[in-house]
Amino acid sequence: MTVEPRLFGTTDDGQDVHSLTISGGGLTADLMSWSAGIRDLRLEGHEVPLVLGFEDFAHYPAHSPYFGATAGRYANRIAHGRFRLDGADYQLDRNENGVSHLHGGSRGIGKRVWSISDYGADYCRFEISDPDGHMGYPGTCSICCTYRLKPGGVLSVELEAETDRPTLCNLAHHSYFNLDGSADILDHEAMIAADHYLPVDDTLIPTGEVRSVDGTAFDFTEMRPIRFDDNGAPFAYDHNFCLSDRRGPKRAVALVRSLSSGVAMEVWTGEPGLQFYTGFKLDVPVAGLDGRRYGAFGGFCMESQVWPDSPNHPQFPSAILRPGERLRQETDYIFSRG
Repeated sequence: MTVEPRLFGTTDDGQDVHSLTISGGGLTADLMSWSAGIRDLRLEGHEVPLVLGFEDFAHYPAHSPYFGATAGRYANRIAHGRFRLDGADYQLDRNENGVSHLHGGSRGIGKRVWSISDYGADYCRFEISDPDGHMGYPGTCSICCTYRLKPGGVLSVELEAETDRPTLCNLAHHSYFNLDGSADILDHEAMIAADHYLPVDDTLIPTGEVRSVDGTAFDFTEMRPIRFDDNGAPFAYDHNFCLSDRRGPKRAVALVRSLSSGVAMEVWTGEPGLQFYTGFKLDVPVAGLDGRRYGAFGGFCMESQVWPDSPNHPQFPSAILRPGERLRQETDYIFSRG
């Protein structure tokens, strides 16, 4: 049975934000037109939410570190917000500490209201137009995000884009997951099918090196706890794992599970990179879903993407989108209970 969109809140500039609930495959997702995001996600037989989010819309613009959002026009970071494309130099919004460009800028698509263009009992499609010059990007980019709940506990996230001028476009889904409702996710176990990762500098910008995970804290080639001791403190992961050197067929790239709840999540994607972020910066001053408070390591992100800062590293996979091309990115998050 289809549930109609309902008013969830209003932005400071008077735009209405709507939410919509879809169900299928043992999952129920509450979606919102702010950021084309997932506000809540539940698995049948599992009491607590699978994602971090808020009950009150006002908390999203004030306190959300991209909870459930669609990040872009360029997800992740670009050094100093600068890049060159077809001989022209561009300066983007530097919204991370006044130094780097992060997730499309201070008014990127993850911080704006989308339109709901189509929906049914188990799917919803959002659309937004990102205009020429917005946050410094060339070209008007038409972007779509479609959520589908499929049999077998599958949350499918389809991201599409077209442009009228050559531009950068790198889209990613940015839910923070927690598979057992515990205060932190450090005792979750994880596997990531990547032999290499990108080292970063102190601003979290890739150095340009592609380094082997062998013998490092980044070796998730076999299932192990996320918790990794770093001089007496948990290791802070916010790094790109290199799945391939270009987009390809969708395949299994990661698995995370909680031994306490028995809930597992597989990630399938065709994207060349996976940003693994363990939420070590979380310190949310207001209550989240079910009255929970979110502190350090309260949730983890697995953002399928092109590698960060790719326009400034020619050896990295390309995020250039040109007129006549259609970007299509599909990532499946598959949930089960053991």
